[in-house]
Amino acid sequence: MVMLLDKRGRPFRDLRISVTDQCNLRCRYCMPKEIFDDNFPFLPKDELLSFEEIYKIAKASAEVGDVKKLRITGGEPLLRKNLPELIEMLAEIDGVEDIAMTTNGILLPKHARALKAAGLDRVSVSLDSLDDTRFQAITGRTMRVSHVLKGIEAAQEAGLSVKINTVIKKGMNDADIVPLAEHFRHTDVTLRFIEYMDVGNANGWKLDHVISKKEIIEKIHAEHPLETIAPHYSGETADRFRYQDGSGEIGVISSVSDAFCHSCNRARLTADGQLLTCLFAITGTDLRQVLRDDQEAVEEALKRIWLKRNDNYSEERLSATGQSKGKKLEMHQIGG
Repeated sequence: MVMLLDKRGRPFRDLRISVTDQCNLRCRYCMPKEIFDDNFPFLPKDELLSFEEIYKIAKASAEVGDVKKLRITGGEPLLRKNLPELIEMLAEIDGVEDIAMTTNGILLPKHARALKAAGLDRVSVSLDSLDDTRFQAITGRTMRVSHVLKGIEAAQEAGLSVKINTVIKKGMNDADIVPLAEHFRHTDVTLRFIEYMDVGNANGWKLDHVISKKEIIEKIHAEHPLETIAPHYSGETADRFRYQDGSGEIGVISSVSDAFCHSCNRARLTADGQLLTCLFAITGTDLRQVLRDDQEAVEEALKRIWLKRNDNYSEERLSATGQSKGKKLEMHQIGG
């Protein structure tokens, strides 16, 4: 089979699948509660892709591309009922080698064992502060950090590999950079810092809110010396660093200060069936309509979409800061 490459020579290897646009938190940089209140019109159940529809698209992606990695996202994916059933279906797809999930971790104590038994390999847990006051200010809820830590513990006990995702925003939680690094040293958990990104429109993003990869590494290196290490694979989003004393590693995802569009090999499927070829998309392609035809129609649609893909938003961002590119889809719609 000839490898499917986009206009920049990038293969299609990673599909991120949103199973719901709803979440039980209201994080400031994603779903601020002033906008996403109790009356916000999330997708009705009958507009969500069924598990069978998700399976068909994932299977077609594995067959026409070189998709080996699937990631389940949301919103908060654990709000979708019977999620282990979907994991079990996806695990049967030929060629898929890794199934991961991004979650805030709060519901993991209830679901971790069933997810692992169904075929889930890894979880990335969002945690932006170890301080309860800051955590509650960021998440817009009264839950405590301990709820997330219990979720991490449950995932590890179930045999799932765990990474932590921490979005750093100036004035919000930059004081947590070193404490978080210290908390997860000497553990089997990899901490990944994420530069604050302009996903969607609701978060009021400004460039001067960004703490860069360089600043993050300098803060940690001053306390615990670091050294760079090679990526696990081509297209890995995080730059990797390890502590020189052998106490673990961290990563930094630097979409703002050091864009990696040139190696981006992922697409995103929204909960209602839109296929997006960039995290900063304005529009997508409606695969729900295609699913009314047969599997071959899905495969042909995926080929057309990927072959014409030319996205490089992050590489263009700095020169275009302050210039509107239109109303982007919000993070809860895209699925991270």
